[in-house]
Amino acid sequence: MSDLHHAVSLLKEGKLIGLPTETVYGLAADALNSKAMASIFHLKGRPTFNPLIIHTHSLEALKEDIIITPTARLLAEHFWPGPLTLVLRRSPHCRIDPLASAGLPTLAVRIPRHPLALELLKLINRPLAAPSANLSNHLSPTTKDMVLKDFKDLYVLEGGPAVVGVESTIIGLEGDVPTLYRPGGIALEAIEAVIGTIAQPGKGIHAPGMQKKHYAPNHSLRLNAVSKNEGELLLGFGDTKNADLNLSPTGDLTEAASNLFYMLHLLDARPSKGIAVSPIPMIGLGLAMNDRLKRGAVRD
Repeated sequence: MSDLHHAVSLLKEGKLIGLPTETVYGLAADALNSKAMASIFHLKGRPTFNPLIIHTHSLEALKEDIIITPTARLLAEHFWPGPLTLVLRRSPHCRIDPLASAGLPTLAVRIPRHPLALELLKLINRPLAAPSANLSNHLSPTTKDMVLKDFKDLYVLEGGPAVVGVESTIIGLEGDVPTLYRPGGIALEAIEAVIGTIAQPGKGIHAPGMQKKHYAPNHSLRLNAVSKNEGELLLGFGDTKNADLNLSPTGDLTEAASNLFYMLHLLDARPSKGIAVSPIPMIGLGLAMNDRLKRGAVRD
């Protein structure tokens, strides 16, 4: 039996697998199976008020489950498959287990760009919920080995390192005005070039990844650091002196995003008093990186 067919078999039995995507590795399960949805929240230690992203191989495959707006079709034509999640209203006949929506009348959906993930989704022909394959609030995994650090007994498909390296951008389309719920793997500027100005969210959790604390290493993070203090490790960007690791010595934001979680994992495994992070511009993918770092720096 091939790895893909074994993964499909496990999913049909209601079990969870590790799924490579272009953003990060996901903890995937059948979104139509209520026990499987509950297993995701239990295994991750994820609060049930934090909704899940549903992955599919085509927009039409979810036509029973969501109300597809003209703006959703436009964004899908431009950015799917890819690291963009759309939040849309659940249809009256939605098949997706309500737990995946965390009690909200909406559903977060996307089509991943990773060829192995797409092949699996076409093979099983069922929507899969797939939040990041890590314990809740831990750093997101961008390799199979990182997944196995948190879930040593999980079956994980090997798909190589995630090429984007940060989670998807999430745009809310359930209201009259498109809203940015989470910056991510597609720059906000690119999306606004297609549909115009996008609003900022109000208070509350409307989509995955909106908790104040999230994506956190064990070591404390000190952001916008121009140098490291005694006992700290320095994660550099651009022309940073004395960096222990550098996200991109040339200041390339795409390269830096792909390295962010990977390098944080490496530094977090070293003994230190904390991790200092060089300033990263608040443009393009820098918006997503600063979002992850800010949430990761929150201490209990």
